Amino acid sequence: MRCAHSIGLFVVVIIALAALTSVHAGQFEDAYDAYVEGNYTEALGIWKPMAEQGDAHAQYSLGVIYGTGKGVQQDYTEAVKWYRKAAEQNHSSAQYNLGAMYESGEGVHQDNLQALKWFKKAADQGEVAAQFSVGKMYAKGMGVSQDYTEASKWYRKAAVQGDLEAQYYLGMLYGSGRGLPQDDTKCVEWVRKAADKGYPRAMRYLGAAYFVGDGVPQDYVSAYFWLNIAAAKGFKDAVDIKNTLVEEMTPSQIEEAQRLSREWWTKHNQ
Repeated sequence: MRCAHSIGLFVVVIIALAALTSVHAGQFEDAYDAYVEGNYTEALGIWKPMAEQGDAHAQYSLGVIYGTGKGVQQDYTEAVKWYRKAAEQNHSSAQYNLGAMYESGEGVHQDNLQALKWFKKAADQGEVAAQFSVGKMYAKGMGVSQDYTEASKWYRKAAVQGDLEAQYYLGMLYGSGRGLPQDDTKCVEWVRKAADKGYPRAMRYLGAAYFVGDGVPQDYVSAYFWLNIAAAKGFKDAVDIKNTLVEEMTPSQIEEAQRLSREWWTKHNQ
């Protein structure tokens, strides 16, 4: 499960400042500045009265504070309480986080039906993490009958918004032909989008695909390049595949692949 409590707080602040009156916007911004600076008690002191007066953005923010235990003792039950208050006011990030709490069973009894209910409410408002989660639940049959076609629909919504996991898993559905017509080209296209942005699982997949020529032309240099970066990002399986691959490569191929790897790291770590 993705970390629910940290998702979207900065975005919520932008939305909140646009929606609130100038006085309340100033208070909310003061609280957020205090939060960012690590003055969690100060932030809590500003947000709590606003939340008690029914402000959904402040209610969501209290959920984050209690869920992460910043400035207070971590209390998932209290986090759920505030997420629910905001979610019932149609606050999309709170709806997502409430769904995530139901999925994990933190602060509430674990309940996939409730998780899916709140994920869908957030997903319908364009919350990308919720769109991915709805797709995952359909793909795995969590709280609903397994339905790869429905999963592909929600993965695509998240994927076009740039969600790396959704891009990878949409590619996997194309590759397997589950819920979509089998299409190796589209599989690689979506997986590559995630790999290009640094998603290790997608990198490992591309490396293995280039090694054996699965859906792409066999290319040991490209295989080593992707596996090398995936391994450096902690994907242990990539190390084993790369070690097998090296036995088939010439020294010049290894040198070229290592050069490409260095260039990628330089480009993505500036």
